[in-house]
Amino acid sequence: MKVENPWRQNPWFESVAVAQRRARKRLPQPVYAALVAGSERGQTVSDNQAAFMELGVLPHVAGHHAERSMSRTVLGQEVSLPVLISPTGVQAVHPDGEVAVARAAAARGTLMGLSNFASKSVEEVVEACPRTLFQMYWTGDRDVMVQRMERAHQAGAIGLIATLDWSFSMGRDWGSPEIPEKVDLKTMVRMAPKVATRPRWLYQFGRTGQIPDLTAPNLAAPGADKGPTFFGAYYEWMTTPPPSWEDVAWMREQWSQLSGTPFVLKGVGRVDDAQKAVDAGVSAISVSNHGGNNLDGTPAAIRLLHPIATAVGDQVEVLMDGGVRRGSDVVKALALGARAVLIGRAYLWGLAANGQAGVENVLDVLHGGIDSALLGLGVSSVDELTPEHLLIPDGFHRS
Repeated sequence: MKVENPWRQNPWFESVAVAQRRARKRLPQPVYAALVAGSERGQTVSDNQAAFMELGVLPHVAGHHAERSMSRTVLGQEVSLPVLISPTGVQAVHPDGEVAVARAAAARGTLMGLSNFASKSVEEVVEACPRTLFQMYWTGDRDVMVQRMERAHQAGAIGLIATLDWSFSMGRDWGSPEIPEKVDLKTMVRMAPKVATRPRWLYQFGRTGQIPDLTAPNLAAPGADKGPTFFGAYYEWMTTPPPSWEDVAWMREQWSQLSGTPFVLKGVGRVDDAQKAVDAGVSAISVSNHGGNNLDGTPAAIRLLHPIATAVGDQVEVLMDGGVRRGSDVVKALALGARAVLIGRAYLWGLAANGQAGVENVLDVLHGGIDSALLGLGVSSVDELTPEHLLIPDGFHRS
């Protein structure tokens, strides 16, 4: 008779914080540091989470609803919870990368966002999650951008996300992790001491016969076997003149002609920019500061949300991305005007901790937290949430 080890760690985790701790133990230090990221002094990345703690809730003692709904229509798609997968680049924290995340999104009834800097192709990811939004930066000339849009459309993407707030601030106070241009024998020898301390992570890749791929297949030229390296993609971005509002309108029009599906502008933090986005014809905007990887000192996304949602929420769908770690954070964002939130680091930690099941675990944690908050607040649906359900300190909002 087989006796189970009672001290064996349960692969299930009860919070995103636990997922983060497990990811830190599992990943080589440079890989974990790349996920934490943040720019300069880290003021914005810290405020993204701290700002949620300034918002209070005041639950009812009776009159609760036995059944509660958190489903919602977002970008024309019915989702089981108002939490979407935000596109993040090169998910080499697990051999299955974005494909594992896509499968988790599909299993939990939500939408997948895929970065054009991803380590897996749009075709693979759409096969794993047919409801995938493809994300693009403003990089390359217009012909190249159209070619990438055409590929995403042919693969079956249900929408396009344009991320334009990437200023790539340098000089982190705690030091930037080493990200090799490619993983070859020379690199593996040089980084072996750091990788050897995380044998479980190394074993994951070893048993698949793969090594972490730091190329971007979705940026490959037509007919090319492989895409550029991350640094090749970064060089293309660095040498592309930044877009104007006319360029945003052009990009939106190209996608509309190709696909007719939603166009989302990600990275909006100002009311005047939100109004210009409406003028450019976008379907939705995401209030975001690039997870604290934009200009440091940018306020937390949750502080910027309500003024923007008040200004344009009746004209476009307003999403929010930044600092979400628990279901109550999601409820607070919805109460302040978000149609849904996007998560980034939270699911990457789940992926690192336990692959597809870890991402599903993160979504389940958020699902449970949303339900608990709805119960306490005495509402039967996320559609009933308003600012009156929150205790908002004076001066909280930034506009």
